[in-house]
Amino acid sequence: MNITVVIPAFNEEAYLTATLDSLETAATRLQSRSDIRIDTIVVDNNSTDATASIAQRKGAKVIHEPAQGISRARNTGACHAEGDVLVFIDADVIVPPELLEEIYAVMSDPACVGGGVDVDYKPKRTIIKLHLRVWRLLSHLFGMVQGATQFCRTSVFEQVGGYDETAWIGEDVDFYWQLKRYAKKSQGTIKLIRNPRVNPSPRRFDGWPVWKTLIWTNPLFIALLRRRKWVWGGWYSRPVR
Repeated sequence: MNITVVIPAFNEEAYLTATLDSLETAATRLQSRSDIRIDTIVVDNNSTDATASIAQRKGAKVIHEPAQGISRARNTGACHAEGDVLVFIDADVIVPPELLEEIYAVMSDPACVGGGVDVDYKPKRTIIKLHLRVWRLLSHLFGMVQGATQFCRTSVFEQVGGYDETAWIGEDVDFYWQLKRYAKKSQGTIKLIRNPRVNPSPRRFDGWPVWKTLIWTNPLFIALLRRRKWVWGGWYSRPVR
């Protein structure tokens, strides 16, 4: 099995090193097997900081994508991937050492088309912790899986058309639902890895005022405005770093 890890990155110099270090540890555990090959692509999505040089220094292949958008960055990375399995990891996510082993085990089943990995945010404020617990319950209820880490077969990625580049948020949930529909149609399976969980940075939850977090993560707000880029400056033009 050949695995390509795709990491979209926009001005992530403060977080990318830790992400790549954790990924290297996970890859080392898995690459002891002779039938495994793992490569990493960092898609530099119009960064103005040291993101690209950090990625190169850590041994990742760097692809430059000037058109802003996390969906565009993920799709660009997939276009340059050589693996038959794609793993999409955000640039501020700490990967548990055993995660790639778990993904390998899941994808060793020919019926499995892909899946996602559960997340474990660690914000500082109690009210945000409670808010995220509610979100977690809603996600499990409606089958919403965030894009901090998702994976699929390359052939399936092409069949479902990749990530929706017209959506500025929620594209990860859309993609997971696309995988579910594809699995149902093809009589395949999809897997949500609940353990181990990945650890995304809680920077927005810690840096934003509570009111802004509650509004910008409100499902109705997202559903109504998810295709209007100007609303999501906190992700693209004025992100918390």
